[in-house]
Amino acid sequence: MYLGQCLCGEISIKVNGPITDIIHCHCSLCRKNSGTAYATNGFINRADFEIVEGSESLTTFSFKPGRNRHFCRRCGSPVFSSNKQDPSRLRIRLGILDSDISEKPASHNFVTSKASWDDLDANLPRYETFEPSRK
Repeated sequence: MYLGQCLCGEISIKVNGPITDIIHCHCSLCRKNSGTAYATNGFINRADFEIVEGSESLTTFSFKPGRNRHFCRRCGSPVFSSNKQDPSRLRIRLGILDSDISEKPASHNFVTSKASWDDLDANLPRYETFEPSRK
């Protein structure tokens, strides 16, 4: 079981099953929706998904016919995506989860659409908190 919530805490979710087909997606739609270099997405069975709290705060944006992004109307956090062509599954952004997950990403996808400043093989320093130059 996995638990998660949006940034403001209005919406809480529970996933009672595995997360499959996890990828880092670099397509322009995921970059725009997340405001980052890529989005890490995974699929779950719709039957395993529950909005524990805050369903009234959920709103939807349909970016293509039958394809919807469901997000918190207060803070804008993506909660899940649905696709009428695949009604038994939902796609979630793994960043919404508070629980550690056992599954791992399988690939970087749409790398030819990646942000020009993103270097997938960058050997950047890693810090436990903010970079040392930040005060």
